[in-house]
Amino acid sequence: MQPHDFWQEFSDSAPVAPYTDRFPAHLPDGRILTLPIRALGDTGNAIASLILNQSSFEVEGALAGMLAEKLHATAPEVIVGLPTLGLSLARLVAQRLGHRRFVALGTSRKFWYDPDLSVPMRSITSPGAEKRLYVDPRMVPLLAGKRVVLIDDVISSGTSICAGLAALALIGVTPVAVGAAMLQTRRWHDRIGADYPDVPDRVMGAFTSPLLKRQGDGWIEDEG
Repeated sequence: MQPHDFWQEFSDSAPVAPYTDRFPAHLPDGRILTLPIRALGDTGNAIASLILNQSSFEVEGALAGMLAEKLHATAPEVIVGLPTLGLSLARLVAQRLGHRRFVALGTSRKFWYDPDLSVPMRSITSPGAEKRLYVDPRMVPLLAGKRVVLIDDVISSGTSICAGLAALALIGVTPVAVGAAMLQTRRWHDRIGADYPDVPDRVMGAFTSPLLKRQGDGWIEDEG
C-alpha cells in the first residue's frame, strides 16, 4: 500500500504476524481497518497509526457510528470535541446520538476568551510545541450541570485528554465518559489515572491497537 492508501476502506482479511508495514485493527462489526506501523525510534517498539482527517468519509463515519453506539448507554447531553482532529469526530458522534450541536474546545484564542478558562496543552505528534486549550466562555451555560462526553480522535499518551479534563474542571464539569476512534496501546491509562483516578474506567474507543515489538524483520503484539 502507498501511504495515501491507508484509512480509506475496510477489509475482510488480515495480514498474519509478524507484521511488516501494516497492522490489522479488528472492529466491533467484524471488519478490518489496515493501519500503517510506525516505529518508535530505536526502542524496539512500534505503534499502529490512525490520522482521522486523512481517512475516507466512509471510514470516519463508520468509526463515529461505532463510538456513538458505545457511548449511548452513558446518556450524554453534550458532546465536547478536542482540537484538532477530535473536532470532526465529535461532530459526527453528536449527530449520531441525535444531538443538534456539539461544543468545540479551541487552541486559537479569540479576543473574547478568558485566559482563566484555559490550560496548557501538548501533543505527542507536535513535539516541543506548547499551546493553550480554551473553553469558550459563551459555551459554559451549555456545559454546566450537564452529562458531558469528551471526544478526541486517538488516545495514546493521555496528555491531550488530561488537558481537556483540566479545562472542563475549570467550569466544574467532569465528563461521564471519554471517547476516541482508537485507543492506542495502554500508555494512556496510567497517565490519565494519575490525575483523574475515576476516568480510565470511563474511556471508550471504537477499537483498540496494541503496542508492537520487533520480531525478526517484522512486528508482533507486545503482550507485556
